Amino acid sequence: MLDRVPLSPGFQDPVFDAQATFRAVMSAMARPGHVEPIAPLLRPPGPLNPAAAALLLTLADFETPVWVDEGIRCSDTALQWIRFHTGARLTKDMAEARFAVLSDSAKPVPLQQFFAGRQDYPDESTTVILQVGEIERDAGPTLTGPGIETGIRLNPKPLSATFWAMAIENAGLFPRGLDFVFAEKNAVAALPRSTQIELEV
Repeated sequence: MLDRVPLSPGFQDPVFDAQATFRAVMSAMARPGHVEPIAPLLRPPGPLNPAAAALLLTLADFETPVWVDEGIRCSDTALQWIRFHTGARLTKDMAEARFAVLSDSAKPVPLQQFFAGRQDYPDESTTVILQVGEIERDAGPTLTGPGIETGIRLNPKPLSATFWAMAIENAGLFPRGLDFVFAEKNAVAALPRSTQIELEV
């Protein structure tokens, strides 16, 4: 029988760190396109990055179905870490997930298979956390809508070649639709369903 690899710890101060992370992601959702630092320092097992791990510790619990991509599913240590520190149930059904984590955002994923909510309960839709290597400011598509004063540009990368087209289609479902959170190593930015996206011609 193989010995299990010891799991790395979660938040050093669970209450304070979870509150700080929650404030960061709520600020990012309220101000789409703005980059918010994630303060808690985590060392989760790969391929999870610290920001995505902090979001899971803050937002997921034993009542939360979580879907993870193949990169994370292939890591027993990452799966154990998520289960141990959040109690969340990992699901293979994309339509059931309340939260989803993409460790490789450059790989195409059929986002349409996540649950976009119902007209009377749009908040039941999936929030998709995309791990990215860099969130570039003042580049990429122009975002407009609630929480954005005059338009802001944001270029998380890498992303799949189909992501922005699917995100534009998703915005057309409002008030239904998915919410996206881009997780750099120690920062996040959000693309709520209410945000309109204009690509450069």
